[in-house]
Amino acid sequence: MEKQERLTVYLTAELLTKLKLYRLPEEFWNGLVTKALEREVRHRQGLAAHYRIVARREQISEHTGTQPASINSIYQLSEGSGRTGNRHIASQTSY
Repeated sequence: MEKQERLTVYLTAELLTKLKLYRLPEEFWNGLVTKALEREVRHRQGLAAHYRIVARREQISEHTGTQPASINSIYQLSEGSGRTGNRHIASQTSY
């Protein structure tokens, strides 16, 4: 078992009432709080990763400038212009 440490938490009366109302009879307070904190930590880790991605995008954009949209190229390729080789295979494929 992982080492545990003691923590005192102060809750509003309203939150404590809601917790008592929705806590399952077999749930212990420690497990309930631990699960909630684990979810919050995962959420914050995801948020931190999101902010790192946004910052990296900004760095790349500053370095390379705005890149042209590729949507027109994708449309052209899907319609066949600019394609070489196996055009007939794409039109024969059914999904």
